[in-house]
Amino acid sequence: MRLVLGSASPRRRDLLAQIGVEPDAIRPADIDETPAPGELPRPYCARMAREKAAAVAAGPDELVLTADTTVALGRRILGKPADAAEAVEFLMMLSGRRHRVITAVALRHGDTIRARDVVTTVQMKRLSDMEISWYIRTGDWQGKAGAYGIQGPAGALIPWINGSFTGVVGLPLAETANLLRGAGYTIPDGPAS
Repeated sequence: MRLVLGSASPRRRDLLAQIGVEPDAIRPADIDETPAPGELPRPYCARMAREKAAAVAAGPDELVLTADTTVALGRRILGKPADAAEAVEFLMMLSGRRHRVITAVALRHGDTIRARDVVTTVQMKRLSDMEISWYIRTGDWQGKAGAYGIQGPAGALIPWINGSFTGVVGLPLAETANLLRGAGYTIPDGPAS
């Protein structure tokens, strides 16, 4: 059975490598990621992962793995910032507050889609204008939900999390490994279930 990763994210490829999985193909899904009016963060994230899985072309012997990561501040969805000004706005909103990072994972085989989502609570330290300015200059905020990536320089801004670190990075490995095993995919170097 072949594995297709429906994501262009190098972080997701790196995370899969940690459990000995190398996708046979990379086919990023191209879907509209606009939240529906009034859509809450967790259902939105789950819908995105499923829609991505459904959108990727695959043969009968291929599994399609997709994921979506959403940063939620209360009921508000903080997606990928359009520019540095929006990134600053997001960081100012998150400064000194707890928020949730939701990552939904979907695995499709034929017409069947199995999915899981993981919610992690993240505390961002109170940020000074100088810290925000420094982080924006790193460029690390680009392409990242909520305008930060915990695995990069922003790790210095996050004193506490409760939940899945790999989920915050973009692919919760325990849940992903279980989905893959459940579909009959062999994880060569992963832990036994």
